[in-house]
Amino acid sequence: MYEERASLLPGAVVWTNTPSGTGDGRVLPDGCMDLLWHEGRLLIAGPDTRAYVTEGASGTWAGVRFHPGTAPALLGVPAHELRDRRVDLADLRPVADVRRLTARVNAAATPQAGLEDIALRWAGESGPPDPLPAGIVAALNAGRPVAATADELGLSPRQLHRRSLAAFGYGPKTLARILRLHRALTLARTGVPYADTATRTGYADQAHLAREVRDLTGLSLSRLLAGHG
Repeated sequence: MYEERASLLPGAVVWTNTPSGTGDGRVLPDGCMDLLWHEGRLLIAGPDTRAYVTEGASGTWAGVRFHPGTAPALLGVPAHELRDRRVDLADLRPVADVRRLTARVNAAATPQAGLEDIALRWAGESGPPDPLPAGIVAALNAGRPVAATADELGLSPRQLHRRSLAAFGYGPKTLARILRLHRALTLARTGVPYADTATRTGYADQAHLAREVRDLTGLSLSRLLAGHG
């Protein structure tokens, strides 16, 4: 069972998941990175370019999902170095620090509460967030082309690409595809016909929407909405 709530850290989400059964799970790409806890270990989930299949991972998972573009500043690691990866936090931070943080999470009332406390401490130590990633997300999520997004933010296309790699793990074109996927899924889940969903979210047609969903998630739109994988 999956549950989530808004975090005290602006833009972040605190979640917990206890998979039922032994089937594979599927985490869709969303431009985010997560601080994870699983069976007493702390990990970082990097940004995904395709759906991440959990392959029947058992036990309870907890996490803090950071708002797109914000985690690299907290971790001190560019997002593209963690693209499509799950790594131990000890690979990114001193082992002694990670032992201390792990003990704090394991001693907390719940793992998610301990993770949120770490996230809030990291945010306090790193200072005010860079507003540029939020501006990139807002422009692309509004459907603006990449070139127009760069102009709006006062960047060259090359600068936008470089800043996007560091903040999100991939370039603005990939981020735009991922954000558009989620806009489409939000509409389709409310019962909007697939053809109308495609038109309203900027796809050329329903076939284009179908290709993009399968490419980014590994499933057809109907199977995805039915909860398979």
